Amino acid sequence: MAVNQILVEKNVPCTLRDGTILYADVYRPNNGNRYPVLLTRLPYNKNERYYSHRYLDTHRLVENGYVVIIQDVRGRFSSEGNFYPFKHEGNDGYDAVEWAAGLPYSDGNVGMFGLSYYGYTQLLAAAENPPHLKAIFPAQTLSDIREGGFFRNGVYELGLNVSWALESIAGDELKRKYMNLAEYEEKMRELAGYIDTVENWYTAAPLKEWPPLKSLDILSYFFEMAEWKPDDDGWKQVSLTEEKLKKINVPAYHLAGWYDCFLGPSIANFVKLKQSSNQTQMLMIGPWAHGNFGFSIGERRFGLHASENWINYKEDLTNLHLRWFDQWLKGVDTGLLSEKPVKIFVMGENVWREEEIWPLPDTTHIPYYFHSEGVANTRFGNGQLTTEPPESEPFDQFVFNPKHPVPTTGGGTLLHTGALTGPLDQRAVEEREDVLVFTSPVLEDELEVTGPIKVVLYAKTDGVDTDFTAKLVDVLPNGTAYNLTDGIVRASDVYKRIGNEVKAYEIDLWATSNVFKPGHRIRIEVSSSNFPRFDVNMNNGGTMLTDLESRPAMQIIYHEEDYPSHVILPVIRRK
Repeated sequence: MAVNQILVEKNVPCTLRDGTILYADVYRPNNGNRYPVLLTRLPYNKNERYYSHRYLDTHRLVENGYVVIIQDVRGRFSSEGNFYPFKHEGNDGYDAVEWAAGLPYSDGNVGMFGLSYYGYTQLLAAAENPPHLKAIFPAQTLSDIREGGFFRNGVYELGLNVSWALESIAGDELKRKYMNLAEYEEKMRELAGYIDTVENWYTAAPLKEWPPLKSLDILSYFFEMAEWKPDDDGWKQVSLTEEKLKKINVPAYHLAGWYDCFLGPSIANFVKLKQSSNQTQMLMIGPWAHGNFGFSIGERRFGLHASENWINYKEDLTNLHLRWFDQWLKGVDTGLLSEKPVKIFVMGENVWREEEIWPLPDTTHIPYYFHSEGVANTRFGNGQLTTEPPESEPFDQFVFNPKHPVPTTGGGTLLHTGALTGPLDQRAVEEREDVLVFTSPVLEDELEVTGPIKVVLYAKTDGVDTDFTAKLVDVLPNGTAYNLTDGIVRASDVYKRIGNEVKAYEIDLWATSNVFKPGHRIRIEVSSSNFPRFDVNMNNGGTMLTDLESRPAMQIIYHEEDYPSHVILPVIRRK
């Protein structure tokens, strides 16, 4: 039955097991009935419509018979305590779920929703197994923070962490620290100055002494977490470890985007829970960027049916959430369980498709090998990409100078407000001498590539340590080159190098789904930096986290019979 009136209650207290009080806004039907609860827990201010509602229509959820609760997490905005990213969200989430279940207008059934940080609060709470949590809907979120969160293959996610700290977290921290109004306003003006000129601060090193946060004297966690080693116990507290994942046993609908900064973790959560949980797991991947579920991403338009407002011309994201939660919190057969569990948007062809499993079963993993006459530098070089293995060929080389890194150009980024993300024309980047470009012949037939992408790079460096990057690109007949997915690897953190030797580096490009049309070409870019998305390797054993000094490194990429550098493409057999 539709609800005619909505009652809004502000700052409803929730007392945690340690006595800390968190505050929430409650949106509920204005009658005496009991309803299921949809809870979200976020650090971005429950009073801000952009963060609280964002991609869902909260009022419509209430109108369809739900109590919606938006709660500030510990140490943020209205809630008490000290904020430390992710550290308390498991126990606090458990307590919040059970509190919500016991409210006088709750029928005892609780679901959780939200994206990014407040997608992660769902998973961490679910790992604690609160009895009244019946289903979750995590969107574009994290898994193990060491992979695809704070780091990617050993490389620090500079742009993501710096932007998040300054733009999303710092403001409220300043308000808590500087109680004097004049002092607070002065610090806020200083923060605004840093945000306005953040491009200038990306290069400030070492990051363990990063001037903006040191000057503001806030966010000590930023410096602590940046210096944790991969095996530090601190990561176990804030990460969704394998052990925690195996404890999750509720139905989950995982929402992801091909150009989202958390695509890899979102897919990993689905795949692992599909294996370990006996509850329904579903996955939807659209052509979206982080928090952007529109039909126009970067410089490409995918059609109205790609947007959150009209998915496959059938429904919007709010209705999808309603069907999911009606199924599990109300026991209504919404038809979801008769649908295939995986829904993906195939770019290039620009269609939605349902699948039984991820990765897709009808996949042939085809290696496309790198070739050149020794001059694959820039898109004007002689780099080629074919299915024929190399025999005897000269190597390619370039100088990686940390003082002049390759600029981030689109992709699955989370940079400062206004930075372009998603698919962008890569031709300007491909004119740099420190970018190797390997391009296939013009395709005569269409080729669908859907699934995980991996580059195997046989390389040598004269640096003490270094990074290697790779990018998959769709080249249109007019030459426009749109990026699809990319990756990076740090030599020292992943491989045990011995002197100046050739090593096989595996670069995980996460995944994509794209049909390369006739007349298009497939392209792989290889380099050693992607800045400011990732911190720059100084080539001397240090990084931007610890060092000011750097040195250039000579990078040699091999493609010959013994060292056949290649990309492995998951090609789908078209029916």
